[in-house]
Amino acid sequence: MIHLESDIEGKQMSFGHAQQTLRKYGFNMGGNWDYDSGIFDGIMHREGGETIYVRMPFQVLEGELDRRDAWIEFQKPFVIKHVVNVGLDKDTNSLLTASGFNQFQEPLDEDGYIHDKSKWQEFGEEAIGDILNKL
Repeated sequence: MIHLESDIEGKQMSFGHAQQTLRKYGFNMGGNWDYDSGIFDGIMHREGGETIYVRMPFQVLEGELDRRDAWIEFQKPFVIKHVVNVGLDKDTNSLLTASGFNQFQEPLDEDGYIHDKSKWQEFGEEAIGDILNKL
């Protein structure tokens, strides 16, 4: 994991505005959210079973995350690499698994080693900086 320096940390806005704006730039809600916190994920690089994400976590200050008017505050963004199994999942019998693709498989490594950290740190900080001007 590589922590990023960005002015987005501490920025507050409505969840609906953040979600709508970030979606335009390829960021989506990560699947591991709760009513009081979440993460916007953007894919920076994908090759084989490895994906490098820039992640923007946030806390809900007012309301609940299932409402567009919930008020959120961004926390320190970071870059992370997930390594997933692109082969068969031997524990299930679904068609998706038999075809070698199962979106519900757990990553083999949720925080894989990132080569050339300075490159990804710079790329992540630039991406967030560009988006910050649009928020």
